[in-house]
Formats: sequence, C-alpha cells, structure tokens
Amino acid sequence: MSKKIQSALISVYYKDGLEPLVRVLHENGVKLYSTGGTQTFIENLNIPVTAAEELTGYPSIFGGRVKTLHPAIMGGILYRRDDEGDVAQAAQYNIPAIDMVVVDLYPFEETVASGAGEEDIIEKIDIGGISLIRATAKNYKDTLIVSSRKQYESVVTLLTEKSASTDLDDRRWYAGEAFGVSSHYDGAINNYFLSKDSSADDALFNFTTLPSQTLRYGENPHQSAAFHGDLDKMFDKLHGKELSYNNLVDVDACIGLIDEFADADPTFAIIKHTNACGVATAATAKEAYLNALACDPDSAFGGVVITNVKVDLATAEELNKLFMEILIAPDFEDGALELLKSKKNRNLLKRKSVDLPGIMFKTILNGVLVQDKDLATETAELMTTVTEKAPTADELKALEFALKVCKHTKSNTIVLAKENQLFASGTGQTSRIDALRQAIEKAKHFGFDLQGAVMASDAFFPFPDCVEIATQAGITAVVQPGGSIRDKDSVAYCNANGVAMVTTGIRHFKH
Repeated sequence: MSKKIQSALISVYYKDGLEPLVRVLHENGVKLYSTGGTQTFIENLNIPVTAAEELTGYPSIFGGRVKTLHPAIMGGILYRRDDEGDVAQAAQYNIPAIDMVVVDLYPFEETVASGAGEEDIIEKIDIGGISLIRATAKNYKDTLIVSSRKQYESVVTLLTEKSASTDLDDRRWYAGEAFGVSSHYDGAINNYFLSKDSSADDALFNFTTLPSQTLRYGENPHQSAAFHGDLDKMFDKLHGKELSYNNLVDVDACIGLIDEFADADPTFAIIKHTNACGVATAATAKEAYLNALACDPDSAFGGVVITNVKVDLATAEELNKLFMEILIAPDFEDGALELLKSKKNRNLLKRKSVDLPGIMFKTILNGVLVQDKDLATETAELMTTVTEKAPTADELKALEFALKVCKHTKSNTIVLAKENQLFASGTGQTSRIDALRQAIEKAKHFGFDLQGAVMASDAFFPFPDCVEIATQAGITAVVQPGGSIRDKDSVAYCNANGVAMVTTGIRHFKH
C-alpha cells in the first residue's frame, strides 16, 4: 500500500549528507520535526522545522539524555492508522502522526575505539535514538525508518521518484535494515561490557557485525560468500584486487602466526591453505625472507607472505621474484612499494594496529560453537624437562620457535626446526606418525640436515614410535604437551638415546 509522507522527525548525530534528504522532504510539503543540533542545521538551510519540545511540552533534559522519549512522539510513530481505537486515542490526546523518522545513532563503537574513558563511552549509549528506530520499524505498515546515514542517498532517490510516497515493500525493507542496525548496536554495547577478557562461556553470541562485503564467491566458485567486518580498520590496501574468501582465511592465519613474533627480530612467514610452508627469523628482513622461502619454495608459489618489519628495497627485490597472492607488512619503503606494485594482481596490505576479538566461533550442525582463542604461548620457563638430559640453550630457543609454528598448524602436526628457521612440518594428518614421516621427507627433499634439529608436537605421543623415528632422523630435543599414559615409554627411549624432552602441559589442537 502506497502512503504519502506528511510529517518526519529528524534527529541525527552526524549531519554529513543530510541536506539533500531534508530538501526533498521540504520540496514535497513534508512537515519537519527535529531536536537540538539537527534542528539548528535545518534552520540554517532556511527550511521550516518544529522543535520536538513543542510536541512534548518538555525541553531536552538531563544533559540531553531525554529528548524524544514521550508519548507525543512515540505515540505519533506507533499508533496504527487503520485501527479505530488508536486513531481515536491519538485525537483525544492531540498526538500528531509522524510518518517518517531519520535517526543516526551516537557513535558508541567509534568512542570505544578512540580510547575514551568509561564516562564518555557510557554517554554514547543511545537511548532515544534506538527507541525511535525500533518503534518506527515495528510500525512499518505506516511509517518509514531511516536508521543510518549510509541510507540517505537511496532514500533521496526513492522519495524523489515517488514524490515522498512509499510502498509497503519499501517500508518493510528499511525496517529490516533498521533492526539490523539496532541489533548490531546492542551487540557492540554487550561486547564492551563483557570485554575481550571474558571467556567464551560468558559471551552472548551475536552475529550482526557491520559492515558487510559481498565476495566474488566462497571457498569454491559455486558457493556464495560475504565478509562481515571492517577490513579498512585492519589494513591500508596499497595495491591489488579484491580479496577472496580463501585470501581472507589465509590472511587470518598469517596474522595469528606473525603475532607470535611481534617482539622478535625480523621474521617472515609464508602461508598456504592456512599452514606455514616457511617461517624464519634473522638479523635482516632479507635474510629472514630467504630462509623462510628455503623451507618449501614449491608451496610458497601462490602463497600469502607476512612480516613483522618494514619491507626495504633489498628485501623487496627478492620478494618480487616470487608469485604471491598477498604481502602483508607494517610498512614499506617507497622504493620497495613501487617495485612490488609492478605485479598487477599482487595484493599489498599495510597492517594497522587494532585489537582483535578474544573469542572465535564456527557454525556446526544446527548451532554455533564458541571458544576462547588459543592465546597460550609456552616459553622456555614454562617447559619442564622430563628426561635425564636437559636441552641446551640453543635447543630451548629452537623448541620455542618450533612450538609457535606448531600451534598455528593443522592437526595432527609435527614441526621440525632449528633456532629461528622452520625446516618442515607434517600438517593435517590422521596420525601423528604420518605427520612426522611427512615432515622428515619434506625436510630431506629441500636439503635440510636434521642432525641437531628439534621436534614439536601439538599433542602427546600415544606410543614411543614418533621419538624413535625422529631420533633416527637426527632430532636431539623434543617438546610435547605430555599426558599420555605411555609417556614413560617415550621418555625411556629418549633417555636411552641421549635425546632431551620437555613437556608443557598445554595441547594445541587446531582443526
């Protein structure tokens, strides 16, 4: 059913882009009501506007906390135009109809992100605006809600084409958008009060993240997909095409891994299908990259590369030889950036500093699994020597390095490394011994000498066969969670063969 808008209430925080909407309403004879700064904005356009106070009989009170929460306004929005009782009550109490509401909520998320104090953050919890949104959206059969400044342009087009009239389908669509805005806003407030330190079992699952970006397709071309979030808060995109679903999954894996080396010397990691095929730390960025590439140059082709340091020209010259999908860095030297831009489809992302959620979730069956992120990182101080021989200082450093990589590799996994360089990993195998065999074979294939190398396992060894095979390959130190009823068998083999073993008590399954 088409309805002509006769009156509109406009109360917004940001005035950007508002003028064309105000003018199209005025040109179509719509009576305007407004509050505070929005009223002043409209008056400065020399357009007639009635203060909300004239409807309510009350000024804005309590420092602006109460302006529109009044039956004269909420009733004008909510009364049903086709209900004789509602119409009679509106007439009895002199409540004028309000056919359209334009609201832009207080910037709660922006205030939190700015690092403001709690008092300022609390004052940015919108009460009147959210009530106006819900009331207008609920009564969409009679009223039109504009709940975001991002909608101004489309509403101007709609009202221009239809001479300030709307159809039921129009109003219902904007109502749906409005409830999405309301839900997301409440979710952001909920997240603030829970804070990222709350555990997963405290979290209210609320999947209303804005904005959203439609992707070309999902994991495969026949699957549709979207990303819900704000990539611009995380990265400056310096070059390249739109990121795909698989790109984003690999980028997420890259971030998780490189953050283990946030305070380390220059470090590079190369990711393929979420698993590291190269990781190295060195004195220079160039050396770190070349050492990471040496781990598995075959898999590095078409991968995603990330570093914890600014990319200089010398490093860029080496990077430019590799076909990669994405390169992520905290910064790029000018000459390095220009060189790396020479490949048309290479994505270059400059990472920004931003807090990431402390929980993660996945849909499963007819529900959702929510868990805390695996934020445990075991340093040498947290490792317990369980063998007669203790690892050397160099071996402990290598074990720390290997365990960081192991934590971010699909289970079952075994990681082989020396200090500051990944040699090989067995990834996503159905048995731990298969993962070990895969890692040994890859290390040998790419010319690594495993004599004196170390081994990290994401979970305990159910049998001593893994330490037997590893020792025969040259491994001299092992880190594992421990906890198997046969731990003593693995320890006994290590003792008999001069191998050091430490346990951490922390498992790192990753599926």
